Amino acid sequence: MALAAFRRPTCARRLCKVRASSCTTFTKEDLITGRPDNNVTEHIVEKLGAQLHLRENHPLSILRSAIEEWFAQEHDGKFRCFNDLPPLVTTKANFDDVLVPADHVSRSMNDTYYVDANTVLRCHTSAHQAEMLRQGERKFLVTGDVYRRDTVDATHYPVFHQMEGVRIFEPEEWERAGTDGTKLAEAELKKTLEGLARHLFGDVEMRWIDEYFPFTDPSFELEIFFNNEWMEVLGCGVMEQAILEEAGLGNKKAWAFGLGLERLAMVLFEIPDIRLFWSTDERFLSQFKSGDMSAKFKPYSKFPPCFKDVSFWIPETFTENNLCEVTRGIAGDLVEEVKLIDEFHNPKKGKTSHCYRIAYRSMDRSLTDEEINQLQENVRSSLVEQLGVELR
Repeated sequence: MALAAFRRPTCARRLCKVRASSCTTFTKEDLITGRPDNNVTEHIVEKLGAQLHLRENHPLSILRSAIEEWFAQEHDGKFRCFNDLPPLVTTKANFDDVLVPADHVSRSMNDTYYVDANTVLRCHTSAHQAEMLRQGERKFLVTGDVYRRDTVDATHYPVFHQMEGVRIFEPEEWERAGTDGTKLAEAELKKTLEGLARHLFGDVEMRWIDEYFPFTDPSFELEIFFNNEWMEVLGCGVMEQAILEEAGLGNKKAWAFGLGLERLAMVLFEIPDIRLFWSTDERFLSQFKSGDMSAKFKPYSKFPPCFKDVSFWIPETFTENNLCEVTRGIAGDLVEEVKLIDEFHNPKKGKTSHCYRIAYRSMDRSLTDEEINQLQENVRSSLVEQLGVELR
């Protein structure tokens, strides 16, 4: 199955300056090789090229446009927008260029989709940061689909969408302000992102939380008090100087931020399940219109979930992410949640048993008992074949 070429759409309303990226085509055979260093699945390949963040009237596209428009207005259109950069990147770009430690968990095949030992589906839009800096970009936003092996529930999905923002400061800027570059970058970063939060959520209470990210120092998370609880909006910080030095910008300073579009869109549009973003049902899509941030999702179906349990002795190589990948590979978006409900260790056998409850539910129709039973049987047999578990 050949995938459609990555097109060259532009930013909504052209309030940002846009530079088209090269058009790239991947085939299923390119991405699923069966080699030991390859773990891309058919479920993931089917999502490539969907470009939900660029589809007219889609909630992710509406939110992206609202953020881009705000940056364009606040910075006189000087932020350039990159919305169609190919998701296949080198491990160097994805990890090394943004200073991810060699032993960081995100580098493992349990967390990241590897095409081969040197090529991955990007885990974050920061994978393009060094490339943009080397190409001379100084104020830019990058939005795109990112890929992570993860749990199965209403707020996690192996494909989601991120926006990355970067702004470079010249020495004369902090000299003119009578301060040092780090302090200027931090102050301007917080002012900018507080303004963005108010633009999206209104006059909300905010707080800054000190954090750790390998690519920024100092690093922060911005939280807002919304719907009677504190909610994380984004992560950010002053870019590590080593990144700038590698790009030939060692005499400058910069800030960077990253946010997840789904996380914010689920709150703003009151969308209860992350799978809905992938729905092609007009009952979902017709509820949203470009430029309208006030829409609230109205449920159009209440099909009941069907629960099935599976118990097994786990091998030493077992991980929950692998279980979720197998389940998604069989049931696709019909699997709503995979949850560990029981665990015990048998000292006589020297084995550990896990029991998982799998919730199946379609967002669009009722599932038949026969359909669910067949899915569950396929999951059980695949767990044995692919993960080497011993069913109980």
